[in-house]
Amino acid sequence: MTYQRLAYDDASSSSEMASDCQAVESALHLPARRTAAERAARAASRPAPSIRFEDYPRDVAKPTIAVSDAAARLGAALHLHLD
Repeated sequence: MTYQRLAYDDASSSSEMASDCQAVESALHLPARRTAAERAARAASRPAPSIRFEDYPRDVAKPTIAVSDAAARLGAALHLHLD
């Protein structure tokens, strides 16, 4: 059996890993994360979604998917029908 070094350090404590994450966040200039209480307060301040049928579109167009020539050739080579 061979030993492979893992991508992370098993001996690190959760506080060390959290401080590493905070260092990466500050180095990458990421926005501060919100706490669960902040997320809940923000969600509570938003209005409730409408339950009225009239407020939702009745006919929603389905998206179209464009198949490139290369994908069509690949599908033909695999005996797939792309229509």
